[in-house]
Amino acid sequence: MMSASVLSETEDLLRTARAAYAGDRESLALIDQLETRLHEPLRLAVAGMVKAGKSTLLNALLGERIAATDTGECTRVVTWYRYSATPMITMHLRNGHVERMPIRREHGRLLFDLGGRTAEEIEWIDVGWPLDGLASLILIDTPGIASLSADASARTMRFLTPEDAPSSADAVVYLMRHLHGSDVKFLEAFRDTAAGAAQSVCAVAVLSRSDEVGSGRIDSLLSARRVAQRYERDGDLAALALGVVPVAGLLAEGARTLRESEYIAFRELAGLARDDRERLLVSADRFTRSSEATGLSIAVREELLERFGIFGVRLATAIIRGGVASSSDLSDAMVQQSGLIELQDLVHTQFHPRAQTLKARGVVLQLEMLLRRAPRTGTDGIRAGIERFTASAHMLTELSLLAEARSSGLPLATEAAADAERILGGQGVAACARLGIDDDAPAAAVCDSVLTQIDRWRVLSADPVAERAALAVCAAVLRSLSEIASDVGATRPLLPAPDIDAPAGPGDATGKDAAEQSQEHQRGLRRKKWLKRAALGAERHPLG
Repeated sequence: MMSASVLSETEDLLRTARAAYAGDRESLALIDQLETRLHEPLRLAVAGMVKAGKSTLLNALLGERIAATDTGECTRVVTWYRYSATPMITMHLRNGHVERMPIRREHGRLLFDLGGRTAEEIEWIDVGWPLDGLASLILIDTPGIASLSADASARTMRFLTPEDAPSSADAVVYLMRHLHGSDVKFLEAFRDTAAGAAQSVCAVAVLSRSDEVGSGRIDSLLSARRVAQRYERDGDLAALALGVVPVAGLLAEGARTLRESEYIAFRELAGLARDDRERLLVSADRFTRSSEATGLSIAVREELLERFGIFGVRLATAIIRGGVASSSDLSDAMVQQSGLIELQDLVHTQFHPRAQTLKARGVVLQLEMLLRRAPRTGTDGIRAGIERFTASAHMLTELSLLAEARSSGLPLATEAAADAERILGGQGVAACARLGIDDDAPAAAVCDSVLTQIDRWRVLSADPVAERAALAVCAAVLRSLSEIASDVGATRPLLPAPDIDAPAGPGDATGKDAAEQSQEHQRGLRRKKWLKRAALGAERHPLG
């Protein structure tokens, strides 16, 4: 909602700033960067502690094995993945120089050739790749925080949570294996630098490597889901993330990049006698070293284990035994089981619809810092525009209230609080999701629903004994509802005036309206005139 107006208003701010800073080369270069950021896709960073599975998850999101997942120099460099019609890799050095990198692939995986340079010499790597998923999203892989390499960890913190600037990312997917103090500290810093005074939450948390929660058992993700739900209710984390999703990253990456030869190998395993299969899959060590009856070489089994983990191998064989008969169907079923779809849905419902506002927020915060760093005359219009944006960026208010709802609850009765969270976009920003009605509801039903909700929340907002915090929530909900009503064209016809007999009004005590009273009055006047003429005639011609 309102993305077009947010975009145009921010463009106006940049034009005004460009005129005010004419001749200032450094400031104009920053304004150019901000204009590019405003019109490019949403920047979504993938962050987390060392060995959380960031690059593996990023490959799963991309559907291609592009991100480096080993422990080499590349995993210590911030790497951007954006759409490009032709593959292109560019290395941005800390000294300001830019170099093109060769494109090499091995066993389907992209290899990064740094030309002998170390991570300390590189500021960031820009990968352009022809993937449809990158058309609406820039994915950013970051080195692990709390790393043994202080420089690698500092590189991530400098990029995502700088002390003297807003974050370079619009939102973040944060991976954690267990809730750690460093996780909370990072998410707090990201909220402060990304959201500024709005204090909105632009992060989702991932309980990564979820298959390991249950030691690789076939029901591991069920156990991981219970842990994720417990973390979601945690007071510290609930205020910093819009949700916690369990994801088996290795399974998701393997499923998205499944090869036909791997499907054939899984089918071979599924066809083993039950006792032979169970003995083979009892552990990762037994699977790669056992000489149990199977047509698969140890090398093939080792590669399956590396690509899918023991959980993935067990799950794949179980799915095939359940009736899946093609590699594409197996891939779809494994992706569904991995938790990746749930994560993508959360990103799609919470971040994509708010992309323009999130990008504009980053631009506005940067302009605000420019005004402080290099004050100029003639910038009053920029300051006024920043104030208008801060006051009118309702989506940021929604994100802030959603964080409050998840951490401490909204200051409303239970049912009203749940409805408010939904209307504010807790389950998605589409009109039907906000109103709690079916996605395929007819337009008339959507209009009726939003008008009914507006009436209800107007009554709640008029409660004379309600606390100020509750009234603020009601006002935000009404703002969201009014935008829905505007988007769907929900209007009310003017109602006829009610029949009210007001004292001293145009109606008399018998209920006659003004026209009727006028007619009565005219008849009365004519009668008075007739009586007067009759009286004069009697005086002139007395009887008798």
